[in-house]
This record gives sequence, structure tokens and C-alpha cells, in this order.
Amino acid sequence: MPDRPRRGPRLAFRGWRARRPFWGGLLLALGGGEILLTEKASLKVVLHIGMQGLAGYLLPGLMVLLGLLILFNPAQRLFYSITGILLSLGTWLTSNLGGFFIGLLLGATGSCLAFGWLPDQEPRMSRRRRRKLERAAGHTLGSEGVEGAA
Repeated sequence: MPDRPRRGPRLAFRGWRARRPFWGGLLLALGGGEILLTEKASLKVVLHIGMQGLAGYLLPGLMVLLGLLILFNPAQRLFYSITGILLSLGTWLTSNLGGFFIGLLLGATGSCLAFGWLPDQEPRMSRRRRRKLERAAGHTLGSEGVEGAA
């Protein structure tokens, strides 16, 4: 077997997470899960507004499914995120005011994050690392401004 450096599980997960809209999919799935939990809550405060029964469980169930699809099939993230925001807003009427607003906000935020994710974007760099690279290349922001003015 050739000697190749082994990446730890944490680095492997970080690389996997960087290639997909991870936080958007996770928040959308968590929002759907939270709404499903409020549907089954044994509280006397639980509200049932609008259509009861199947729609109250179907919309948050689909939210969980779409969140997982965003994680494991990021190529179709636009369709999944648009459908996810519509389902999140629909839970306002069908599922205890969207899981008492928490699930609705989690789902809407996750859908927006997934919609806005760009796969071909350069990885973000910290300011400290950017400064080190600029110093190593011999280009500082101050010297460029002086040369451009002369």
C-alpha cells in the first residue's frame, strides 16, 4: 500500500461539510423536527389552528426530508430550499403556529442559507492567515497605495 497521509475523522468531516450547504440543511431538518415534537407534546397549551391531522405531520416531515436531501444531494439545493421555505411558512397554519415560531424560524433560516450557498466560492481565510500570505508575497496594503499614488 502506498504511504499517504491519513486524515482524521474530524478533518474528513470538515471537508465533507465544506462541499455542501451544511448549516442550511441542518437548520431546516431541525426546524421540521421541532415542529414534529410540538405536535406530539402533551401540553394543554398546544394550539391546533387550521387543517388538523395529516397536514400537521406531513409538512414538518417533508421539512426534515428536504433538510437531509440538501445535505446529501447539494446539486438540487435551489429546488429543495424553495420548497423548504414554502413548507416552513405553511406550518404557520397547520402545526401549532409553526412549532410556536421556533420551528418556522429555523426552517426559514435554513432554507435561506441553503439557497444562498455558492459551491464555487473560495474558502474563507482568517485575517491573520491573509496577512501572513501577504507578508510572504511582499505585498502589503500600505505599499500598494503608495505606489499607486506616485
